[in-house]
Amino acid sequence: MSEDFAIITPTNNGPYWVRGKFKIILPSGRELMVDGETWLCRCGGSQNKPFCDGTHKKIGFKHTEDEVKA
Repeated sequence: MSEDFAIITPTNNGPYWVRGKFKIILPSGRELMVDGETWLCRCGGSQNKPFCDGTHKKIGFKHTEDEVKA
């Protein structure tokens, strides 16, 4: 990727699609370096947080147009 920053795209009724080089710090303090892409849970139901495990499809998660405000 040519950008110097990560790009985060909320998918339609699904997870956040994150692309680029970035660090995820888990509640345990463990740091995960990502250089590529991953999908992060947005529905709150994943059993593998912060990562998406597809639960949004099972629970019928629907995003709202105003959920992301800058």
